[in-house]
Amino acid sequence: MKNENNSDLITSNFIREIVKQDIASNKWEGRVFTRFPPEPNGFLHIGHAKSICLNFGLATEFGGTCNLRFDDTNPIKEDDIYVQSMIEDVRWLGFEWGDKIHYTSEYFDQLCDFAMSLIKGGSAYVDDLNANEIREYRGTLTKAGIDSPFRGRSVAENLGLFVRMKNGEFPDGTKVLRAKIDMASANLNMRDPVLYRILNTHHHRTGDTWCIYPMYDFAHGQSDSIEKITHSICTLEFEDHRPLYDWIIDKLGIHHPQQIEFARLNLAHTLLSKRKLSGLVDEGHVSGWDDPRMPTIAGMRRRGYTPESIRDFCERIGVAKANSTVEIALLEHCLREDLNKKALRMMAVLRPLKLTITNYPEGQVEELNADNNPGDPASGTRAIPFSGELYIEQEDFMEDPPKKFFRLTPGKEVRLKHAYIIKCEDVVKDSNGNVTELRCTYDPDSKTGGPTASRKIKGTLHWVSVRQSKKAEVRIFKHLFLNENPADDKESTDLKSALNTKSLEILKECRVEPALVESKPGDRFQFLRMGYFCSDLKDFTPSTPVFNLAVTLRDTWAKINK
Repeated sequence: MKNENNSDLITSNFIREIVKQDIASNKWEGRVFTRFPPEPNGFLHIGHAKSICLNFGLATEFGGTCNLRFDDTNPIKEDDIYVQSMIEDVRWLGFEWGDKIHYTSEYFDQLCDFAMSLIKGGSAYVDDLNANEIREYRGTLTKAGIDSPFRGRSVAENLGLFVRMKNGEFPDGTKVLRAKIDMASANLNMRDPVLYRILNTHHHRTGDTWCIYPMYDFAHGQSDSIEKITHSICTLEFEDHRPLYDWIIDKLGIHHPQQIEFARLNLAHTLLSKRKLSGLVDEGHVSGWDDPRMPTIAGMRRRGYTPESIRDFCERIGVAKANSTVEIALLEHCLREDLNKKALRMMAVLRPLKLTITNYPEGQVEELNADNNPGDPASGTRAIPFSGELYIEQEDFMEDPPKKFFRLTPGKEVRLKHAYIIKCEDVVKDSNGNVTELRCTYDPDSKTGGPTASRKIKGTLHWVSVRQSKKAEVRIFKHLFLNENPADDKESTDLKSALNTKSLEILKECRVEPALVESKPGDRFQFLRMGYFCSDLKDFTPSTPVFNLAVTLRDTWAKINK
């Protein structure tokens, strides 16, 4: 089976093999039913993309279904803004769900009934200890927990108190519902975990209907059960929670999905914690969740990533049980491979230096023909205006160059892309000695098809015409974090000290081909010799064109892995 880029065979992984074996043995009657269950308390990031591709990909591959379900059990942190952004992200990545979107809040009545069943069976009790006391009583990895003094309440008393909790008779934090399991368990998750807490808080979907809300660990497994999920695929940190999910489901005697854990994505120079990413937004270190430096899907989309490149990346990194860190160069490589086939080639000068061709007919403008993408004949050609006054990149000229500098220097020749061979004759400087203009001559017979067009010239430069080019803003992005593994500092809340203060450079005096200002927000291009760029989704207009650097042309990952 080919991936979306039709390049590599889809790699096998242990979860895919489990599903194959389940189908072969007719487990679940041959059904494959997965789900992607984000909590709507932030924007999705590249780590979620791995889970999205895995869950939806398995369902698609084996003719099954994948639910999109929002585990909205914490109204304090959740918002419909996050719900809508997640819907857009999943759809943008190329996936669709079943007949509707699901929400854990749809199951609040049933989850409440489940809690009542546990109470009636003597497996849950109402506790009056506060959060700090519960933490203290729970013990440690080397010390057993202590029973709550309220653990021995009768079934009738627990039922009555829980109903009163549900009816809003108690303030926040005064009572919780806990499972009655084992306070000496080696697994701290089994030491009478909290199942319900009181939150007199407005919910973005249910309004003020509820004042008690299920904990994630209680709602998650039961929601999978209600939806008849077959393969409940989770990241590795939920492995220690699986005994609790199993215990609750078995006590209730309901459908028991098969939970399978895999290692989450760790990406170099990237932080994949919604809590810390939220801190970056709240503290103003980035412009928002969709800042192109953010590892969110919205940020990557705005920067210029394609859904195909992200799906390709997720397929290449595979699925494993052991944690590891993936080089960000691989992600960039996947984007280059995709954009190399799709992106139109255009010319833009980011740091302009004026170049005057002194022997070019004054006032003349000619239209030169240029390929839109040499690798895609169907992309056609375009006309670009050429005149005697041009802009080239400042870095493409050196007065006293080192060896093997094949760009423009005094007395040397270069070829202008799609145009003529020119020779630098004179250098104009300001009073401070800064180069402000180059005066050159051109060989009028060196244009394509001309008598001297085949002359061997080592350097080729991109350019734009002074009068016909358009002013544009270009944003250059680098790693947001200095540390290759910012997630290692799990306890630090000082995000500012970990940030790269040079992660964003804004160039406001760039000059681009006239055709570029007619592009649409989100269009992607290769600026010749500079990199792949994207018309900004929010700030781009024809009158104020803004382009984001998606990725440079240099592919370090491909070189490393030759």
